[in-house]
Amino acid sequence: MEAIAQLEFEYFRLRLGYGDGVECVEWATERLGNDQEGDDLDIVTLAGARGRDEVIPLVETIIDRYCGSNRTDDEFAAGKYIVKLRADYVQGRETIQSVDSALSILYPKLGYPNWLVMLARNCEYATDIPAFEESFEREFSYIATLWAEAKSKAEFSVKYSREVSNQHDVKYC
Repeated sequence: MEAIAQLEFEYFRLRLGYGDGVECVEWATERLGNDQEGDDLDIVTLAGARGRDEVIPLVETIIDRYCGSNRTDDEFAAGKYIVKLRADYVQGRETIQSVDSALSILYPKLGYPNWLVMLARNCEYATDIPAFEESFEREFSYIATLWAEAKSKAEFSVKYSREVSNQHDVKYC
């Protein structure tokens, strides 16, 4: 199935409460437009779905069918989401406050992974304390760069260093 990773990413975001499923519907519509749906009636139905309640079960069925046990790991999807958040932040489409809102959902839903500790903390502090902005931005860049290059959670884990993250703490003189 072409572009199933894109649908998995959008489904991940949808499960966390981001969006209303429009991106999933657009994915299905594009598959139909490119005649890539085969005889999959779930994709046809998804292209006409409206709202989370209609979209979620259809997307679950499609992902289960095409990915099975090879589904994208939630931490990997979260990492790729952080890459997108950072790009949007750099372009001015996201703010520290909006990134903090996203991380406030993401961090606990992932079970508080070690690699997200400093980023979530620095972002939260930077919303109120300007001295944390530079530390937040350095950690955001570090984490997003590693995830952008990673092809798996394992690859990210090999390259990630908590010691480097700890260097992105505020320095008081």
